[in-house]
Amino acid sequence: MNVRRKGLLLQVALAGFLVCSALAQEQKPPATLAELRQRLAAHVGQSNYDAALWGVKIVSLDTGATIFEQNPQKLFSPASNSKLYTVALALDRLGADYRIKTSLYAKAKPNSAGTLKGDLILYGRGDPTINANLSGGDIYPALEPLVRALTNAGVRRVTGDLVGDDSYFHGPPFGSGWAWSDLEHYYGAEVSALTINDNALQAVVKPGARIGAPCRLALLPVTTWLTFSNRTETVGKGATRKIQFYHPLCQNVIYVTGQLPVDDAGATNEVTLHNPAGLFASFFKEALARRGIKISGKVRSANWLDRQAQPINCDSLVELGSLQSPPLGDIAREVLKPSQNLYTDLLLAHVGEKFRPADSSADETSEALGIRELNKFLAEAGLKPGEVIFEEGSGLSRDNLTTPNATVTLLRFMNQHKCAQVYLEALPIAGVDGTLKNRMKGTPAAGNVRAKTGTLRWANSMSGHVTTAAGEHLIFSLMVNRCYEARPARGDLDTIGVLLASFTGRTSE
Repeated sequence: MNVRRKGLLLQVALAGFLVCSALAQEQKPPATLAELRQRLAAHVGQSNYDAALWGVKIVSLDTGATIFEQNPQKLFSPASNSKLYTVALALDRLGADYRIKTSLYAKAKPNSAGTLKGDLILYGRGDPTINANLSGGDIYPALEPLVRALTNAGVRRVTGDLVGDDSYFHGPPFGSGWAWSDLEHYYGAEVSALTINDNALQAVVKPGARIGAPCRLALLPVTTWLTFSNRTETVGKGATRKIQFYHPLCQNVIYVTGQLPVDDAGATNEVTLHNPAGLFASFFKEALARRGIKISGKVRSANWLDRQAQPINCDSLVELGSLQSPPLGDIAREVLKPSQNLYTDLLLAHVGEKFRPADSSADETSEALGIRELNKFLAEAGLKPGEVIFEEGSGLSRDNLTTPNATVTLLRFMNQHKCAQVYLEALPIAGVDGTLKNRMKGTPAAGNVRAKTGTLRWANSMSGHVTTAAGEHLIFSLMVNRCYEARPARGDLDTIGVLLASFTGRTSE
């Protein structure tokens, strides 16, 4: 090695050492409140956020002191931080032990031969948990309790139709303010009082038997409720995989285009569907057939508009059996940890119907009633008018708005609530589970920060709890809007979480 090259390597090594030393110095935990505030101010004041807007509120639960704030009173798009509000509402109004019931109704009991004359009605109220994911990957065990309820009632044959009834919810199947481009994806699945399998199916694409042949398409769970328009082609080895799905609104056909190499292992994509109540009834008919129960009529569905023309009075019907959801405390965990949009909007609609005023119009949607009840709850929790402006529950709407002040007030209120522990334990844990599973690993925040994340185009948020290195309990709300680089923004939210977790000082200093 010549002297010049050796000198260059020494310079590079020295530069690397200096950079590492600087990083080590920069990453040294803040020891005083003044230092923490200075670090936070510098962090949110980075030049790459000049065109964006930061909203921050950090408060000590122990002392009540405000540690840091920036634009705490401004309205931001919270994205999925909206779920903090909807879940809090549901727990407050219904309680952690509350269960949502799905009923089997008929006009009369079966006769001595087990024949049920007339229609069998599957009546849903928004239970989100009847799905394959919670039943070992198979949809039919999820339906077995309802099948068993029917056999216990002595039913062996139904002379009428099998009706999937989702008329408990009033309104369109999409949340207010949702973007049409979201509706093709699993996170924009239709909202239905009779929900099954998260109102989505897995579309599996595998290469055909030979080059030039269409690809092989399949749905899981297997059903004919949704069909394919197959416009794909199997191409030669080494070619690029290019598969696209298109689902027109309010139709049950999926257009699949593109190509797949003949040696490709295949691709899987979750696709939404129209009229989940009809799919529920279709799966239930198959589940009944497997137990030898025959439906003589057809499978059909009925929604709130159908019931305006042909009203249903459940009190005048015979309930042959029912299925109870898991406790709401468990559902809260299924909502907040993975950030499940559908479940959140089902809860909002269910609360809306549960508290529907006697003098309300039949045209007033379940969602609107849920928002009305949310506003009442937030006033009770001490939030100021105008601090929270929501039109749906999950945060998929770009029109939902709230402030960091409001979110911190909500977190503080729920910390003293009778469901405080349930609410806290439903939040994702940094480096452990949910949407924070792969974030803040190997830092003081891992296993410590419990927070709800939120991501939309141009919006990132994270709000929740953290315990400092000195043992002080903090709550925080962090929101970044109008930032076109989502991943850097997400990383900078995490940096704040780590700073707070590593803080060795006290707010009372």
